[in-house]
Amino acid sequence: MSETVADFLLGRLREWGVGQVFAYPGDGINGIVTAFGRAGNEPRFVQARHEEMAAFEAVGFAKFSGEVGVCLATSGPGAIHLLNGLYDAKLDHVPVVAIVGQTARTAMGGHYQQEVDLQPLFKDVASEYLVEVNVAEQLPNALDRAMRTAAARRAPTVVIVPADLQEQDYSPPRHAFKHVPSSGPGWPHPVVVPPEDELARAAEVLNAGSRVAMLVGQGARNAAREVSEVAEVTGAGVAKALLGKDVLPDDLPYVTGAIGLLGTRPSYELMRDCDTLLIVGSSFPYSQFLPEFGQARAVQIDLDASLIGMRYPTEVNLVGEAKATLRALLPMLHPQRDGGWRETVEKNVAGWWHTMEQQAMVQARPVNPMRVVHELSARIPEDAIVTADSGSSTNWYARNLRMRGRMRGSLSGTLATMGPGVPYAIGAKFAHPDRPVIALEGDGAMQMNGLAELLTIVRYQHLWTDPRLVVCVFHNNDLNQVTWELRAMGGAPKFEESQSLPELSYAGFAHSLGLHAITVDNPDQLGPAWDEALTTDRPTLLDVHCDPET
Repeated sequence: MSETVADFLLGRLREWGVGQVFAYPGDGINGIVTAFGRAGNEPRFVQARHEEMAAFEAVGFAKFSGEVGVCLATSGPGAIHLLNGLYDAKLDHVPVVAIVGQTARTAMGGHYQQEVDLQPLFKDVASEYLVEVNVAEQLPNALDRAMRTAAARRAPTVVIVPADLQEQDYSPPRHAFKHVPSSGPGWPHPVVVPPEDELARAAEVLNAGSRVAMLVGQGARNAAREVSEVAEVTGAGVAKALLGKDVLPDDLPYVTGAIGLLGTRPSYELMRDCDTLLIVGSSFPYSQFLPEFGQARAVQIDLDASLIGMRYPTEVNLVGEAKATLRALLPMLHPQRDGGWRETVEKNVAGWWHTMEQQAMVQARPVNPMRVVHELSARIPEDAIVTADSGSSTNWYARNLRMRGRMRGSLSGTLATMGPGVPYAIGAKFAHPDRPVIALEGDGAMQMNGLAELLTIVRYQHLWTDPRLVVCVFHNNDLNQVTWELRAMGGAPKFEESQSLPELSYAGFAHSLGLHAITVDNPDQLGPAWDEALTTDRPTLLDVHCDPET
């Protein structure tokens, strides 16, 4: 049998090292679905319950693997459903390739069933690269560019393949006029370092400071050692943007934790009192949590020149990869001799963690939600991956969870959409099937997206060498974050019709699917429940009844 365009597409994905495609079927991609069968399901077709979840799973896989995540959807409604997950990738700078079906070319422009003009639909979210493949010879270059651009630009890209083309015989591009060849899979990984004179200017600013603060984001993740060494030399305290929560462990005494709306008091004090600021790999948006304008001299390091100088009036801007740039900068830095600033930072950090423990132990009706994460923090394995959703539970992830060892963690940082916590966790398990994963979910996000994706967990759990995937639901029957925003920011009481959620036994639902399930309605049950969830031989749902008034 001759090779079809769809056969070639899957073969090319295998050449790129793609192990799985997060997807949902539909007749606009029937040719590709059929090709999966001929290919022996290599790469693996991972069936989500909804195309948005497929996109989120691709984002989660990419965030925790460092590789390109791939998702697949049919034309029309399936393509539309991908958008939220792809915008999550765009705003958090995550490499994802979406392959999307389209109405047959013979019907295009004919107001045909499920025909949507996909190019305008994806134009913004896939602004780095968007292409519709209309002849077989176009496909190799288009797919390679989509993969390479996603990896190089850390962004979502989209390849549209009409339904009839998928089933046609594949023919390669020729050595001919108006044909575009492809260079094949792979992309170079350049290490960009600023010139020496710019590094020297940055060093002059940092050496002149006596109260240095550092702000690190996800762009510093590969430079944890270098960030620590700079902090040791300069005597700096280090605050972490939420997407960079896993850059440094929280057992380092000078790490002040998260910054911003969900941040810590030591991070606020660090920025309030510093005279010098070094930003590494972060475009943290809330400038009101940074030093007053004119208070601090500032240096910023980022690989993307377009993101530099957006949040604070920086004096020296270094365009470069974080690890290599900090390595080049370190020999130019002078050790800070006055240890008073560092002592103050460390005292503030120690006091904060003591306060967090006290707050977590405050009695509530029935369970204090802070204690849920406090008890997890004392038990979590050092190689665990934590995903958080958007809601009041995000506060406790940001403030109460202490990163240590090789722990990883992420959430929808910039889009802050509800619903990615469970699909992120599924993507994480495909990225690291040998590591435990914990998803921290509000009951609103669980009802929105998480419940259905428990079926996906059940379906694929046999593939994971470490069976531990714990979904912890903060069960308070309230869309709690918005309830508190209405009170705190608008001075408005809770509006029951918009805020109250229908009652559901999440543990009962999970148990009906064959998952291990634990209900907690007493704070003294929390520690043993986490111990049980983290030692069981299958995925677990932890249904914790929390006080919505905390």
